[in-house]
Amino acid sequence: MKKTLLATAIAGAMAASGAQAATVYNEDGTKLDLYGNIQIAYYNTNDAEGESQDAVADNGSTIGFSGEHVISQGLAGYFKAELEHDADEAKTAGGLDTGDQAYLGLKGNFGDVRLGSWDPLIDDWIQDPITNNEFFDVTDSSSRIVGVESREGDKLQYLSPSLSGFQFGVGTQYEGDAEFETRTVDATSIAGDNIEVGDAESSEASFFAGVKYTAGAFSIAAVYDDLGNNDGSYEGTDADDNPISGDFDAGDQYGITGQYTMDTLRVALKLERFESDNDFLADTNYYGLGARYGYGMGDIYAAYQYVDVGGASFIDTADDAFTSGDWPNEREDESYNEVVLGANYNISDAMYTFIEGAWYDRENDENDGVAVGAVYLF
Repeated sequence: MKKTLLATAIAGAMAASGAQAATVYNEDGTKLDLYGNIQIAYYNTNDAEGESQDAVADNGSTIGFSGEHVISQGLAGYFKAELEHDADEAKTAGGLDTGDQAYLGLKGNFGDVRLGSWDPLIDDWIQDPITNNEFFDVTDSSSRIVGVESREGDKLQYLSPSLSGFQFGVGTQYEGDAEFETRTVDATSIAGDNIEVGDAESSEASFFAGVKYTAGAFSIAAVYDDLGNNDGSYEGTDADDNPISGDFDAGDQYGITGQYTMDTLRVALKLERFESDNDFLADTNYYGLGARYGYGMGDIYAAYQYVDVGGASFIDTADDAFTSGDWPNEREDESYNEVVLGANYNISDAMYTFIEGAWYDRENDENDGVAVGAVYLF
């Protein structure tokens, strides 16, 4: 389903259309901005049994605040905080009921260091160039992680300045003892009947890093994440109701994406992999191709992705199936062809509509569907 629109709506659509966030205060080197959007969509998708389900729903409406102040020449402090609400049922949904991004940091000639909650680096640099759409996206390696609570919070990241076209980022996501003691993840839908996946009993931290190179209209990026803070344990019963328990390694995810822009056409190619080091899921490869074309009054866009479940490497097809007699459900080799098509139309500098359709090649046409909606940016 869709990612938060602000990542592209504020930085992309608003910049392209000329709409601007409102500056609330700007004096003596300190600036505060207010921005946001209202998004409402109608969708019709299939459930796991192939039954059609439709609804009018909020599609990620958000209000955000950002600010920065000059500390010294070449050094500034900044923050961003975004809150979400359900625009379709505002009276009953509880107002600003969830958070999105929230972080603070320092930036300057040395680069950018931030602390808080925001999208994973692999999301921004590897996955989004293929589909960062309004409602439907192709699947990605993050959906294969067992035991994950959030990919966005408790992070520290350093992002370098661009040096002759090269830029790199490095960071960690940390989960402390107190958080582990209060979290248990029910992963029966992934790992099988009567299996419960919990977290480690001690502090854990992940390591992630990426490098990007840009030369004119071409860019290429690579990202690795060891998912260390998602390592944990499992307990339950096997197919014969025998007690089983143990530790698991969440695995690794990594990918590479190249982009090329020519006039109003952007084309992106992705190779992404989830490498499973546990008994729950098979290794999975994602080969994606995305394109977006600006026709003057909006964009038309499309993406195709081949998902290879069980491949032993990037260049290997699914010939190493995940099967284990210790688990209630054996997994066979699988592959899927995913297609997402969409278009939007700019009504004004601050308002547009969209239509999207998706086909995921799953049993009973699960998650296939269409969506239409409208967005107002401010």
